[in-house]
Amino acid sequence: MNKDTVVAIDLAKSVFQVCVMCNGKQVTNKRLRRSELASFVIRQKADRVAMEACYSSHYWARVFQQQGLEVRLIPAQHVKPFRRGNKNDRNDALAIAEAMHRPGLRFVPVKTVAQQDVQSLHRLRERWLKARLALTNQTRGLLSEYGVVFAQGNKAFREGMLQVLDGDDVSALLKEVLRDIWREYTFLERRLQGISRRIQHCAEQDANSQLLASIPGIGPVIATAITSSIGNGSAFTSAREFAVWTGLTPRQSSSGHKSVMLGISKRGDHYLRKQLVHGARATMRWCRPRDDEFSRWVNRLIARRGYNKAAVAVAHRLARLAWIILHKQERYAVKG
Repeated sequence: MNKDTVVAIDLAKSVFQVCVMCNGKQVTNKRLRRSELASFVIRQKADRVAMEACYSSHYWARVFQQQGLEVRLIPAQHVKPFRRGNKNDRNDALAIAEAMHRPGLRFVPVKTVAQQDVQSLHRLRERWLKARLALTNQTRGLLSEYGVVFAQGNKAFREGMLQVLDGDDVSALLKEVLRDIWREYTFLERRLQGISRRIQHCAEQDANSQLLASIPGIGPVIATAITSSIGNGSAFTSAREFAVWTGLTPRQSSSGHKSVMLGISKRGDHYLRKQLVHGARATMRWCRPRDDEFSRWVNRLIARRGYNKAAVAVAHRLARLAWIILHKQERYAVKG
């Protein structure tokens, strides 16, 4: 087996472009059908297979790992600089092979089936949350034309809708429309409650999620979002690396002796970053009346930097704490 042989695959739904490089030289770059891909890659007897971390990459990574191959998933933004010429499948596959040899490149860990199951729950939950928000916003806009205005929040929306449906403030035709909206809203509410119960169950069954839930501001949703994304965090060598990966650190623009720190970078998983910021805001409310070490730090930070900047800083710290907890396999202990 040649240790310098790399098989790079440009993934697709039905047609795949496969580039084989040996000792830095291109051996072949051909197009294969889906049914031909696995057998061709196995015949190359290469112990490294490279793919972009994109559509179906984790599935194919597990398929090749079962055959004893070493799989590397490369973030798409690290492949783009190596593409030369026009964008096509051949150049994309060659760029993946060349990016594979870059020193210090961080690879995406291959997700297990269990991790992808939990991520599927989160993706559905996010879509239904957006659908509920879109529905309530549209309904508020429609009713505002009739002089009916609700307070913010789902509780106020539910109470307001029930009052409108029971009252005589709108016409009979509009009431029929509102009843259809109400049925759709209650359907989404039931789906969200059901999927929240499934996420809660997954968190209770997973030891790492239980450890993360001991951190202030991290509940079942955030805990399972973290473990489904990074597992036990072994892909990162430090808490700082994980915090950088989440995009909760400032961007840097430096030249010579001048270093300028900008806003947060927003790298990594935007869903996970959003959940950590939500958790940080909940933590900040939880910390107001308390007098432990963590709460004092949060309250001083709010007073010094303001609420919104403090929320990002607390989210950054939660990310660091999460990696430390996963690395040490210990529950979080509140210090006085």
